[in-house]
Amino acid sequence: MNYLHAFHAGNFADVHKHVVLLALLAALKRKPTPMCYVETHAGAGRYDLTGPAAVRSGESNNGVRLVLTRGADEPVLADYRAAVAALNPDGGVHLYPGSPLMAANVLGPTDRVLLCEREENVANALKGVFARDERVIVHQRDGYEALKGLLPPPIRRGLVLIDPPWEDPQEAKKLLKHLAAGLARWDTATWAIWYPIKLRAEVQALHRGLKALEVKRGMLAAELCIHPDDSALRLNGCGVAVLNPPLGTERTLAAIGQILHPMLAQSRYARSELHILKPRP
Repeated sequence: MNYLHAFHAGNFADVHKHVVLLALLAALKRKPTPMCYVETHAGAGRYDLTGPAAVRSGESNNGVRLVLTRGADEPVLADYRAAVAALNPDGGVHLYPGSPLMAANVLGPTDRVLLCEREENVANALKGVFARDERVIVHQRDGYEALKGLLPPPIRRGLVLIDPPWEDPQEAKKLLKHLAAGLARWDTATWAIWYPIKLRAEVQALHRGLKALEVKRGMLAAELCIHPDDSALRLNGCGVAVLNPPLGTERTLAAIGQILHPMLAQSRYARSELHILKPRP
């Protein structure tokens, strides 16, 4: 495995993914009943932005640091600002929370968190982050394969995040296969799928695969591009497909994109888009 998220923690793609994730969780939390959060590629849970990997890449300077400076008064970013501040009580931006920690920190005492991480060292770090949190179970195993055993959880309301490294040329095919099987097991959950944007043709192919899936409450894809989507040599943007989105998600995701893309743009071609892949019945 060559992908090391420590180099990319807090970059523009992390910001977009995490703001969307927190918005989805906030919508689901409007109901008082317990929920279960599941993540297939959980990572280490938190990242040192002062460490050599993050300093070397400098990606957080054009991500979380920009947003916290320029978006200080934006209500739609309030949960995100709070999540970062909770890990940095001195007011700086030294540590960055991964999606498992962001989710766990906003969930309640009766909610449950199931996390999968295949790499042993990373899984051990993740277990250390949640060593005292009885709501959280960390599985060191392949997240795709784990869906067979973990779903559906005893708590039948919840959210699944699939955020693979996308290094495998066959990742989209593999993701769609396991996503279809997961939906068959837990079709009432909200599913969030993160994907990179390099070439638009690749994104269109993924969208076609997603549209072929059976969902109960529609399907959206929120995208943020900071460069034109015409180069396979760099990350030009990112998207989050949301299957079975909570009510009001379309409006919220559109607002997130409109606020983030001018803040994070690195080209005059930067943009945000919201695709309705399947309308809500």
